[in-house]
Amino acid sequence: METVDSRGAERSAQERSINIMETYKYEKIRNVAVLGHGGAGKTTLVEAMAYTTGITTRQGKVEEGNTISDYDKEETKRLFSINMSVVPIIWEDTKINFLDTPGYFDFVGEVEEAVGACDAAVIVVSGKKGVEVGTRKAWDLCEKYKIPRMFFVTDMDDDNASFRKVIERLTELYGKRIAPFHSPIRENEKFVGFVNVVKMAGRKFTKISDYEECDIPDYSMEYVTKYREELMDAVAETSEDLMEKYFEGEEFTAQEISTALRGSVTDCSIVPVLMGSGLNAQGTKMLLQAVEKYFPSPNKCVITGIDAKTGATFAADYDANKPMTAKVFKTIADPFIGKFSLIKVCSGVLKADDVVYNVDKETEEKLSRLYVLRGKEQIEVKELYAGDIGAVGKLSSTTTGDSLASKANPVRFDRTKVSVPYEYKSYRAKNKGDDDKVSQALARLMEEDLTLRIENDKENRQSLLYGIGEQHLDVAISKLAQRFKVEVELSKPRVAYRETVRRKVTAEYKYRKQSGGHGQYGHVIIDFEPSGNLEKPYEFAENVFGGAVPRNFFPAVEKGIAEGVLAGPLAGYPVVGIKATLTGGSYHDVDSSEMAFKTATIQAFKQGIMDATPILLEPIATIKVTAPERFTGDIMGDLNRRRGRVLGMNPLHNRQQEIIAEVPMSELCGYSTDLRSMTVGIGVYAYEFNRYEPAPSDVQAKMQAEYKNNQ
Repeated sequence: METVDSRGAERSAQERSINIMETYKYEKIRNVAVLGHGGAGKTTLVEAMAYTTGITTRQGKVEEGNTISDYDKEETKRLFSINMSVVPIIWEDTKINFLDTPGYFDFVGEVEEAVGACDAAVIVVSGKKGVEVGTRKAWDLCEKYKIPRMFFVTDMDDDNASFRKVIERLTELYGKRIAPFHSPIRENEKFVGFVNVVKMAGRKFTKISDYEECDIPDYSMEYVTKYREELMDAVAETSEDLMEKYFEGEEFTAQEISTALRGSVTDCSIVPVLMGSGLNAQGTKMLLQAVEKYFPSPNKCVITGIDAKTGATFAADYDANKPMTAKVFKTIADPFIGKFSLIKVCSGVLKADDVVYNVDKETEEKLSRLYVLRGKEQIEVKELYAGDIGAVGKLSSTTTGDSLASKANPVRFDRTKVSVPYEYKSYRAKNKGDDDKVSQALARLMEEDLTLRIENDKENRQSLLYGIGEQHLDVAISKLAQRFKVEVELSKPRVAYRETVRRKVTAEYKYRKQSGGHGQYGHVIIDFEPSGNLEKPYEFAENVFGGAVPRNFFPAVEKGIAEGVLAGPLAGYPVVGIKATLTGGSYHDVDSSEMAFKTATIQAFKQGIMDATPILLEPIATIKVTAPERFTGDIMGDLNRRRGRVLGMNPLHNRQQEIIAEVPMSELCGYSTDLRSMTVGIGVYAYEFNRYEPAPSDVQAKMQAEYKNNQ
């Protein structure tokens, strides 16, 4: 009877943990992103694998805030992952770098950075909750990056878990590529083991993830046989020889099956499905075995860069015999542990005392130490081989996405593209005098989170913080308070309205001031009318006859117009699309000055604009919403409620629809939350400013009332 004993495996794992600083070469490295819906059990599974291999003596729990992955204070407070974390696990003689990622959509930038650095992925699905939106998003991300993947169905210890339903749903979504490698064994309705479909053998758990052989239960045979036949069909299709053998009714050898499956998983034509329980650390050894066996080592992958000197393509391909090149795929900026640049070595060998050349910043930096991070633990290493993932501390000019190489071989790699943030709010420091501290703290946060962005809106006198969603912004503000001890308030942003005029008027203003000595005198007559160009604030012209206003005062008049358009008299917003023509006026030989004519012009401007039927213009955005076609009715109804105009729809693959509409920018605040609610988290959107157009009368009245109240 075959048995697997954990004691020897644990002992050797503990021995290796002492020598964890040893160097692993690319054939003994796997880089794996752990993906899935929020709450599916990703962090628990990674923790279970660490416990199984002896890295920890006690399995941490998310609810207790003591897992390796979730070490940030915000994560332990909120009980879910916010940041991507690296957890290297040594399985037998292979180093597997697991990158545990958040499942909540507001932190998609962390997921995109992890997948960009990995060569394969494990998508975690809860056997109790089934296939969720995050499962599908994880699959789409793997498709985008063309990386091999496998599913791990966890929570099999739960009475309501159904492996069969998960398989049926995955097959419905992704077809024959789905290949169950396991089938559950239950006794007295309890999960006690599994059937290895590849080897057609029963396995019963003994201790944690250890197991012993057992018979395949009769009740399992129907689905086990079905899964086995589908698996053999897939094996047969990998070569003509195997297909011929299959048709002749011959059995495949274990070696033939193993080789065929390895190739099919690598080229993504087969996606294995495994099972277990993260909470009970069951199935973790099978997962580690499968990762080592079926996922490619870095040297089986392709990566190319561009030589910054010659423009020639450099095939790095994780070859240790080529010059050293590396890519920074993540930055950690913590006020306590300092700044770390997470890197993946793309070629050559990176040594702890190297001088590296930042190809993007064109600067050299001396490395002091080289690390492997395991959660927040820093393990010092002497070198990292091509294909490995590590960290460098205190690089002064290096940021996420930068390429590191030698000055003699300056190779630049493509930057990982992360989602663009569209949700934004106005922010300000709670305490006076903290503005500089807030700016510095936000700069540190943006170093490690590329989906955060700030913008200084000068015309509305507000600072804007952009993120993926409202929860993302909330976490960012909480991090500022926790890490950097600065408090920030978020509020609804002021919309960038504009003011313009509808008809032509003539305005006249005479500025006269006498204070006993030298006086001030300026007199202007100006025509104001629409220019027809809303892209420019104003056009200035003069049509003065007989020297009524000397030419040397024309620049002062234009300065008055330029100052006047900064804040219109209607609601205090910038004025656009006007033409101002100076037609006359008068002057005084002694008292007239540039200041007097500028002041007269500003007053004439205010009077003229109010007489020229002023209106408020609101910014209009073109928005593109992508979601399954079953949600199109709800989405279009919601856009109509936001005063939007639907322009059309484009059918996409997988029964998706792209809805194109024009919507006032003022109606897009909070749209990310509403769209997710309407589409159960599937819908995504993007927008860009299009033009200005007249705001409805109720909006104009509201803005005017606010302006008067604030004066």
